[in-house]
Amino acid sequence: MFFTKKTQPVRDWDRDNLTPVIRSSICTGERVAGFLDKTTGKFRDVQLLITDKDLEIFRKTYGITEDIKTVY
Repeated sequence: MFFTKKTQPVRDWDRDNLTPVIRSSICTGERVAGFLDKTTGKFRDVQLLITDKDLEIFRKTYGITEDIKTVY
């Protein structure tokens, strides 16, 4: 009654200069979701992916509907 679930708005990101990618370690299998800058090639970590639910949360938070490329 007093508490309502707050929905977070979709966070904005520069769709022209950034590409959503998943960075995966070959050795440990650790996966991190983030954005790759098209001009500089730098990767910005956003969220550690432990389960598939984490990937869905990342997609919903940033409004990503297209396939996400995996970088090793």
